[in-house]
Amino acid sequence: MQVIYLSHPYDSAQIFSQPLVMALGFFDGVHLGHQTVIEQARIRARQEQIPLAVMTFDQHPKIIYTGISPYSVTYLSTLKRKIELMEDLGVDILYIVRYDHNFGHQKPQEFVDNYIVGLHSRVVVAGFDYTYGPKEIANMDTLIDHSRGRFEIIKVEEQVMHQHKIGSSSIKELLSDGQIELANHELGYAYQTSGIVIHGDKRGRKMGYPTANIETSSQELLPGLGIYVVEFYYNQRWYQGMASIGYNISFAGKRGLRCEINIFDFDEDIYGRSVKIRWHRYLRGEIKFNSADELVQQLEQDKIQAMNFFKSCD
Repeated sequence: MQVIYLSHPYDSAQIFSQPLVMALGFFDGVHLGHQTVIEQARIRARQEQIPLAVMTFDQHPKIIYTGISPYSVTYLSTLKRKIELMEDLGVDILYIVRYDHNFGHQKPQEFVDNYIVGLHSRVVVAGFDYTYGPKEIANMDTLIDHSRGRFEIIKVEEQVMHQHKIGSSSIKELLSDGQIELANHELGYAYQTSGIVIHGDKRGRKMGYPTANIETSSQELLPGLGIYVVEFYYNQRWYQGMASIGYNISFAGKRGLRCEINIFDFDEDIYGRSVKIRWHRYLRGEIKFNSADELVQQLEQDKIQAMNFFKSCD
């Protein structure tokens, strides 16, 4: 897959010079709704025997229009993760446009001329609710007029699961509520986050349950408080484990939110290393225990449940 970064106005020497099918969207999470858009574009690209391209942005458009801090926005997929997902879906060309004031303040017709026609789109595919400006004047219906007959338009209808539209917002709510399995159904894969291993209190090691403390980006959404069945990726391998997202309320002192992973059958020094976590199942909420012994007994039960989950997947 060829990844092309564009800033407005872009240099025509940067872009792919031949006709293509273009899928449009922000694609946060690249969930099943997004995958349907990309699949429809792929089918059309095969019919036309031309490349499949996707256009996305480096940050959420609301950052420009509302003036909020970029660091206050959380995503289901970082840009790096989005690139991985697009490559897995067989995208040929991924355009990542810098969403700044110059780009965001184009008129709808200018966007169509510059970023659809200008990028040699023969066919455009997008979800029913896609907009390219104020939704009243720049939506999938008005695109017909703005196209001026220069490209074909395919509108993908609403995709529904669990009695609601599959969407990034609803998936975020499911994750925040700890409903990992429902979220994963709508994503079409196990939710994944990333981070750096940092030093913790080393209390878990003394109890026989050492943990890797993970520092994640503030822009990457973590699931809600609780204990989870997870996989842990390090050095080209996935390990089974269980994770805790919480405040260590069983111990004295005030602490910030922590993500800690107990990795099964693992004993390596990984401080400072980049890792990934796949989230599979919610086990229980965060509980305040009266003693370390009570906590260890519960952790033993948590581990049994986690191992049973992985056995059921074999």
